[in-house]
Amino acid sequence: MTESNTSSLLDSITDPNDVRALTEDQLPQLAEELREFLLHSVSQTGGHLAAGLGTVDLTIALHYVFNTPDDKLVWDVGHQAYPHKILTGRRDRMPTIRKKDGLSAFPTRDESPYDTFGVGHSSTSISAALGMAIAAGLENRGSHAVAIIGDGGLTGGMAFEALNHAGALDANLLVVLNDNEMSISPNVGAMNNYLAKLLSGRFYSTIRQGSKELLKDRMPSVWELARRAEEHVKGMVAPGTLFEELGFNYIGPIDGHDMDTLVTTLRNLRNTDGPRFLHIVTKKGKGYLPAEMDPVAYHGVGTFDPSKDHLPKAKPSTPTYTEVFGKWLCDMAEKDPRLLGVTPAMREGSGLVEFEQRFPERYFDVGIAEQHAVTLAAGQACEGFKPVVAIYSTFLQRAYDQLIHDVVLQGLPVLFAIDRAGLVGPDGPTHAGSFDLSYLRCLPNIVIMAPADENECRQMLYTGFQHEGPAAVRYPRGKGPGTAVAEEMTALPMGKAEIRRKGKKIALLAFGSMVTPALEVGEKLDATVVNMRFIKPLDEETILKMAESHDLLVSIEENVIAGGAGNGINEILNAHVCKTPLLTIGLPDSFIEQGTREEVLTVAGLDVPGIMSSIEAFQKKLSGGTKAGKKPH
Repeated sequence: MTESNTSSLLDSITDPNDVRALTEDQLPQLAEELREFLLHSVSQTGGHLAAGLGTVDLTIALHYVFNTPDDKLVWDVGHQAYPHKILTGRRDRMPTIRKKDGLSAFPTRDESPYDTFGVGHSSTSISAALGMAIAAGLENRGSHAVAIIGDGGLTGGMAFEALNHAGALDANLLVVLNDNEMSISPNVGAMNNYLAKLLSGRFYSTIRQGSKELLKDRMPSVWELARRAEEHVKGMVAPGTLFEELGFNYIGPIDGHDMDTLVTTLRNLRNTDGPRFLHIVTKKGKGYLPAEMDPVAYHGVGTFDPSKDHLPKAKPSTPTYTEVFGKWLCDMAEKDPRLLGVTPAMREGSGLVEFEQRFPERYFDVGIAEQHAVTLAAGQACEGFKPVVAIYSTFLQRAYDQLIHDVVLQGLPVLFAIDRAGLVGPDGPTHAGSFDLSYLRCLPNIVIMAPADENECRQMLYTGFQHEGPAAVRYPRGKGPGTAVAEEMTALPMGKAEIRRKGKKIALLAFGSMVTPALEVGEKLDATVVNMRFIKPLDEETILKMAESHDLLVSIEENVIAGGAGNGINEILNAHVCKTPLLTIGLPDSFIEQGTREEVLTVAGLDVPGIMSSIEAFQKKLSGGTKAGKKPH
């Protein structure tokens, strides 16, 4: 493959002003060079690839037509924003993407003035862009706001809430739907491109608006006839009725890889006021055949050789927690026909591929609609089924009211398999599951578990499924310590911890992923190590025994300290007027940026040296306090 640094046009681009200085007939060459650079860059670093390849042409056209950053571009989720980063002055830093102290995997406001809104979660772009458009209107700035959302992002209810609001306003908002699931059929070919240019043009729009004013008061029947005729003509080539009814001027669908059509249409839409909706059709992975053929596999990749037509095969190894969950789900489904699998568009990420293949009638992918996923499961549970909601910790945050009101309040037997709990590494703070223990622990009548290893994860999933009420099992991204997984499923004693190591003076009360480093710390300090297993209900009996027999208790969790499991231990100690000092170790009160999982755990102080350091510092404080005549507390 040709090295990207031989590019001539791309080398001249330091910011979008350089893009706008090009002639239109140079833009296809820039797109070709940008795709080559993107492929070369991501093959070296890993990251999101297929989505960015599909939006190269659109990204160039948007920066070419709109006066960014005065005109605001808001990317939904941000998987597709690597080309945007490259064109906005960050090309030389692309080798650092998703690495510690490097570029974020997603648009981030403090990284560039061209990143107008921080993203990472889906379906937020239209709301944010509408807010910006309203602000621009209030200040008479005359600038534009553009939301770029994929067909997946448009499945989120928040997107439709924003569309419903925007259509009733006169805000200068353009919504671009990047539809990469529809194949480009004849009705989005040359004829439709021509009609899109015509329908988006100033002449057509002027006639359309002028006709409304002229006809709507004086000749309503003629205006109605004209309106219906327009809808009929546009309806022949475009499925835009819904968006028209919501108050948008709908244009499309057009070929998202036809640069001439993109530029002409966007330019016409920039000269049109009010809410506008442009529907483009793109091919995910465009320009790189392996990614075009398998866009799912090439959505997020590790390092690979782009000269080969396949990604490197993973070497056999111990299963990840996600794989443990996927196998358990299939095994449990074989035993219990009441089991249903629910996911908000995370089939691959949550380990549901085999389940969908083997039990298609019991598999429910609701799209990017976390709130609906939770309440759907609640409805299923009302009718005697046992739904399992497979969801990332960071995405469950989006369905918190439904979790409380529709599941927990009604005591329904819904099991939440919470993946990516704790720090996730390269994806950074938008995807970190830092808060679930805090926001779950405060809910009445829910069982919360965190496995120390792969086998415990399987048994906890079984325990939660057998429980006749809401339950949650939260587990981290990636692999565990390598414990063999037993085929037999056995329910754990409810709310009972397990002493993994007996020691003296210090008792380490560790939760989930922190049991492994706690055992290493325990060896160094000759401390007792308890695998707490349950966050709710906590093992009160074991906690009090540890307090009676040790000089210091240390709770360790991969969750923020505020409201976390350590706070629950403190509540028990206070309730029993126990004076044994407690040190709570967890994630700091700050967002931790991206890096490898090992790096971010070190930053958080949750590796072995960090835990040791925290304990030593706390012991010094206790020692100093005692010397001053103060009682430790």
